[in-house]
Amino acid sequence: MSRWHGGAVVLGACVVLAGASEARAEEEVYQFRTQEDPTKPPDAAVCAKAPFETTVKLGASIYVPKSRERDGRWVSRGEKSVGTATACLRITDARFPAGQQIPAHMRFNLPEGSFTASGTCTLVSNDVPVAGLVLAGCALKLVEMPSGYAGGTVSSTSVFNPAKLPGYATGSNYTLYVYKAEAPKAAGAKATTP
Repeated sequence: MSRWHGGAVVLGACVVLAGASEARAEEEVYQFRTQEDPTKPPDAAVCAKAPFETTVKLGASIYVPKSRERDGRWVSRGEKSVGTATACLRITDARFPAGQQIPAHMRFNLPEGSFTASGTCTLVSNDVPVAGLVLAGCALKLVEMPSGYAGGTVSSTSVFNPAKLPGYATGSNYTLYVYKAEAPKAAGAKATTP
């Protein structure tokens, strides 16, 4: 390939990449933690909409932790609740074997609005740091969200304490990754080309 053709290919790739970044939808990222809270019962209406039969319903408060900028380590777990959450799960094996996938349906009531997501949680272990404590990771797709959003995902690192072991709380650390809906184009607007 001649030098000119090689340059044309690179230039073409740059134009394609530049166009892709201009067309990119606006995104928002929220990070928060939930902790099971007996004063915040699960919302039965949320679990009634789950795409599976719910066997476990959990209610929680939502907190926003603060972290160090240099390494992300938490300096505060967040003391003031900023919302509530409901988790609906289908648990059928009380041994909680590592690797098992659990159907999950959750709603997060945040100051920005309510976000509902469905997917699965994968059990990581049932004996770290003590037998009976269950660690899991969840990957969920947003299925309901406030107007102005197009969709996204919710992921977590979660702790489930079904045996009510002292010193451990049921809760999760979440990342909500959501795309804003594109504004409709005005009638008669023309696309511009470079």
